[in-house]
This record gives sequence, C-alpha cells and structure tokens, in this order.
Amino acid sequence: MKILGLIPSRLGSTRLKQKPLLQIGGMPIVIHTYRRAKLSKSLDDLYICCDDKKIRDICDSYGAKCILTSKKHKNGTERIAEAYGKLGKKFNLVVDIQGDEPLLQPNHIDQVVNFHKKNPRADIILPTLKSFKKSGKNVVKVLTNAAKNVLYLSRENLPFEFKKKNNFFLKHLSIISFKPSALIKFYKSKETFLEKVEGIELLRALELDLKIKTLTLKGNSFSVDIKKDLYKAKKYILKDKLFRKYSYK
Repeated sequence: MKILGLIPSRLGSTRLKQKPLLQIGGMPIVIHTYRRAKLSKSLDDLYICCDDKKIRDICDSYGAKCILTSKKHKNGTERIAEAYGKLGKKFNLVVDIQGDEPLLQPNHIDQVVNFHKKNPRADIILPTLKSFKKSGKNVVKVLTNAAKNVLYLSRENLPFEFKKKNNFFLKHLSIISFKPSALIKFYKSKETFLEKVEGIELLRALELDLKIKTLTLKGNSFSVDIKKDLYKAKKYILKDKLFRKYSYK
C-alpha cells in the first residue's frame, strides 16, 4: 500500500499569530511536525500544505516538501484535499498530520496506518488519547461505542456526568487517516450544520455517513493552540529525546 502524509498549515491563526512560524527550540513549529513525521516508518511521501508564501519559504530553507494551497479553505481537511488533487498521484491512504503538534510521536502515525490496514471498511481512522482531567473548549472530545466506531465529537466533556462520574475522557489526536474516496467526498460537500455549531470539521464526515473508527493510543502529544501550550512545548522540547535526531539545520 502507498501511504501519503499531508501536513496542513495556515498562517492566519487567530489565537497565536503566525503560529506555524513560531520558534520552539530554535525551530518553527511546522518544521518540528514535518521532521518528526519523517521519522515514521509508514509514509511513502510527505508534504506540508500551506496557504502563504512565508510558510513555503521556511519550508524551502529547511528542505521540507511543500504545496501552496488556497487561502479560502475553512479547515485543514479541505486544504489537504486540494493538495492531494494537485499531486496527481494515487495513494491507498492519506494521513492528515496537524501542523501544530511539535511533540508529535512518529510511532502514532505507524499505529494509525496499521490500524486502518486492518480495518479496510473504515473510511476514516481518528485516534484518541485518554485524558483523566476535564479540559476546555480547545480540546475536542470523542464519543465512541463498544465497536470503536465514533458516534460524536464535541468541545464539551463527553459523556455528560449525570448519574455517574466519568473516570476519563477521550481526546482527539491530530493524526487522521483517510481513504482517498472519503477525503474527496468530504471536500466536495458543503459545511454541515453540526460542523458549523461545534466548529469541528470531522462532524461533517459523520453527517455525510462516513464510517469513522478509533483506537486509543498512549502518549502526551498536544496541539499548540494558545500561549500556555506554546510555553509548555518550549519546556518539554528541552527534554525530548527525538529532538536530538532532527535538530540539524
């Protein structure tokens, strides 16, 4: 099977200005993600999909493959779908790797890809991490059934603790494996009601009746969404063993 990795990256972040270019350990966030994804054993090719020449220039300076895409996309899934079309090559799976996870674990990519290979009927694989404390609206929570099918995604802590206290929540991990047909269907469809209300793009996939399965991984990866996350990443990268493997210019 041929596996493609695509990293969506947008310059116009509202919470952290020019987030992809912010430095952690002397390196832009998006380059951390790219170089860590390159350590995966599953990807046959990898590109950063950006909306601005500033990001493309940074990619060029670090030798990272890059595709310039439209500024009009509502989310990263639409952005990687455009990039996939521009490549004009056929792949069996397309892995969406969010560009704001500078502490991404490469083995998570491998586990997601292997799980999708074993579950070929699934249109999308969305991994989760267990969280033993409640979190705010920046973290997307995932609700599943016993068969590991995704039922719903929300910025609220799910399930709601009405009759019994919940010991943990499943939070969205930003490595998503798509069948190309599912990615194209998503891209050709309009923004859906639940997607607009919650501000979660994969709710569009659920509303389109695409089958999303999940697996729970172990680790402490997180997205850099606000200043608190940025300070946390700067602290963690100093102790990160993988950083030594790719911290060359």
